[in-house]
Amino acid sequence: MKSLLLSLVLALLWACAAQAEVLVQPNFDAGKFSGLWYVVSMVSDCKVFLGKKDHLLMSTRAIRATVGGGLSVHMEFPGADGCKQVDAEYLKVGSEGHFRVPALGYLDVRVVDTDYSSFAVIYIYKELEGALSTMVQLYSRTPDASPQAVKALQDFYPTVGLPDDMMVLLPKSDACSPEDKEVP
Repeated sequence: MKSLLLSLVLALLWACAAQAEVLVQPNFDAGKFSGLWYVVSMVSDCKVFLGKKDHLLMSTRAIRATVGGGLSVHMEFPGADGCKQVDAEYLKVGSEGHFRVPALGYLDVRVVDTDYSSFAVIYIYKELEGALSTMVQLYSRTPDASPQAVKALQDFYPTVGLPDDMMVLLPKSDACSPEDKEVP
């Protein structure tokens, strides 16, 4: 029992140390980051994600900077039964571009790389159904990611231990029509 507890503590310490090495976008500007983003690709070791990744579709994030450096995020997820919508507050922790989202089980969210006008690479360390996992998402201002955006994603996700077979490019969907939406 003691060895199991020690193993769990060591694993948690290793995970915390690994997270600490993930840097945020230098001089992150939440105002420039605000607006509509498409989630065009994802990579994760989450068992729920891996079981569903071949059926996921491109989703959107309408983001607005809040007072205090946080983000208000409106998410839309297309599915077989229409468009599911979720609103969440990304609470600033530490430096600009570093957040936590208690409502979604996101323990650590970092904007790792962005040019604000075409792409962003987002790192998420989360807890879902009692399991800890790492996810990296590629945001694009359009449904078609640029080669520069895809390269930024491919350069980053191996640095957090995610292999190529855990990556998926998300197909477009008409279930949610972001063109009609305003950023909240």
